[in-house]
Amino acid sequence: MFMGEYTHSIDAKGRVILPADFRQELGVSFIITKGLDGSLFLFPQAAWDEFAAKLRTLSIADPNARAFARFFIAGARTLECDKQGRFLVPANLRAYANIGLKQDVILTGADARIEVWDKEKWLRYAGEVDPNITEISTQLAGYGISI
Repeated sequence: MFMGEYTHSIDAKGRVILPADFRQELGVSFIITKGLDGSLFLFPQAAWDEFAAKLRTLSIADPNARAFARFFIAGARTLECDKQGRFLVPANLRAYANIGLKQDVILTGADARIEVWDKEKWLRYAGEVDPNITEISTQLAGYGISI
């Protein structure tokens, strides 16, 4: 399980340090792709394989299913960290997530994946969600999640 929140910077070549706490579980090679809410998702290979298998069960006759699968698969890339623990964020994914060079990013653990956010976008998102977490938790009680 990935958990925690870390701030790092994208360097001039588009690389970011993967927090040491995430490296072992993520594995030698991993998948990066577009994420939800304007973030990027990093998946260990096994979690990506499981997610991709679920995408394959969607009907290609359904336009929304095709769009959903394309969203994640078209931008996906297999990556590895260099000896310093950095990985390259591809330019198309930096553009999607509005992450510039020499800019701070937030890497958050999100159970089976890691999310990469533009720092300002993450702070705005957290500022909107955090005050409403009690209401959100009440709505999720219907899914069997309670605290």
